[in-house]
Formats: sequence, structure tokens, C-alpha cells
Amino acid sequence: MKNITVIGAGTMGNGIAHVFAMNGYSVNLCDIDEGALDKALETIKSNLWRMVAKEKITEDDGNNSMKNITTSTNIAEAVANADLVIEAASESEATKLKIFEILDEHAPEDCILASNTSSISITKIASATQRPDKVIGMHFMNPVPVMKLVEVINGYKTTPTTRDTIIGLTQNLGKVPVQVNDYPGFIANRILMPMINEAIYALYQGVAGVKEIDSIMKLGMAHPMGPLELADFIGLDVCKAILDVLHDGFKEAKYAPCPLLVNMVLAGDNGKKSGKGFYDYSGNRRAEVVSSNFA
Repeated sequence: MKNITVIGAGTMGNGIAHVFAMNGYSVNLCDIDEGALDKALETIKSNLWRMVAKEKITEDDGNNSMKNITTSTNIAEAVANADLVIEAASESEATKLKIFEILDEHAPEDCILASNTSSISITKIASATQRPDKVIGMHFMNPVPVMKLVEVINGYKTTPTTRDTIIGLTQNLGKVPVQVNDYPGFIANRILMPMINEAIYALYQGVAGVKEIDSIMKLGMAHPMGPLELADFIGLDVCKAILDVLHDGFKEAKYAPCPLLVNMVLAGDNGKKSGKGFYDYSGNRRAEVVSSNFA
């Protein structure tokens, strides 16, 4: 594999493009929004030069990585010569199904189609194509250049050949692939999201405040980030969407989003990206407790 197309230039898409480009692959980063592409290139360049400053890579490595990236606003053109397409668009089933219909129509016959989805069924996504054997999940963790894990998700019809190809490719990136099967939330979010939801319930029921809940999990359980701060980092809207997938898939009450989470998302307080969630980021990139809202 040489030619990689990444669909979606947001946080995950630009991180995925960064990692492939840094490892010598030719990357076409595609998004319908030209502004998003410009912002993504600025982010990738900034992150590469931070690595240069820390002497993790050389200046030539940084320059060569940027040269490996081209951009496009046309999906059909972007995937025409792709060996692998990784979709990293918004976590919407309807959006992903539409994208995969287009990918299937325009990508080469032997091209593997992967989704970076964190919860949506790979089997369902594959059903939008005529090549379900070549559809797989590649769930990268955020921030992509730093985190080692890639959750590799087999759809119902994903072949061993497709799986082994993606596992080998993931290892070539210096990542650690972990194989799972296609059930709601896979493994990462099936375990993580109920923990975050329970932390929100503890806050909602007045058991403890934001800082106290996060401090207990950091100091007592050795988590690098507390569950409420982590929820802000992920995006509260994304957390709710994943919990909805789990709740719909398993029909179990334990996966139902906490009413406080639902209200915060309705109010637009989606965490760090919106400037406010369980913490306030409006005046500082660092998390500061929103004392007016929570105990």
C-alpha cells in the first residue's frame, strides 16, 4: 500500500493523515470544506514542528511529511488511485452510509475501505457497498500522533486477508492493533462510556463535585485524566451519540445517557471544542471548574 485517502479533515482526520505522511505514505486528505483543509494542514505542520523542537524527528522529516500530503474537495477524485480509504467524518450513521456508497462507486476494485467510527456498526457501513469483504474498522485514539492503540474491527463479512493487511499496515505506522468483533461500542467505548456516564450520574445526584470526581479517578485509579475532563476532551455530543448507539444496540438501561449529559448537549455545552462543558475553557486552554453550574 502506498496511496492513502483520508475522508474528513477534522481532529481525527488530520491526525490520521499526519501519521501516515510521517511514515512515508502518500496521503490525500479530502473534505468538502476548503477552510477545514487549510486548518488541518496548519495543525499538522504545527504538530510536526513541535516534534522537531523536541528532537523526536528531524527538520527534513517534517518537511518530507508535509510534502506527502495533498488535499482535495472532491471525493471521487481523491479516491481514484487509493489503496486504502479511511473515513473520519462525523459520527453519523446516515453520513457514513452515504460516504461509503460514494467510495464504493469510485475507489479501485481492490481498495480497502476503512472507517474510524468509534461506535457505528462496521457491518451496517459495509452494507452500503458491493465489497463488504474489504470493509473494516480502524478506530484510532485521540490524539492520533501520540496514542498507540488502533482498534481493528471486523465486520460480519470482513475477510482474514483484509484484516491481516490492516493489522500489518497498523504495525508499520508504529501503532498497536487490537482486533475486536463488530458489536455496539466495540470494546473501547463499550467499557469507557458507561464509566463516563456513571461519573456524570454521580455529579447529577450530588454525590461529589466535578473536581472531586476527577481527582478520585486520577489519584485513586491512576487515570491520567478524570472521566469528566475526558468527556469534555472527547466532546459531550460525541459521548451522548455513542451512549445512544449502545442503548439502541443492547436495549439495556445502563447505557442510557444521564439526563444531565442530555441537557448539556441540548444547551450546546459540548466540552472543550465549544469552550464549556464540565469545565470552562473560554479564558484558558486549561480546564477550570464551572462553579456556577456544578457542586
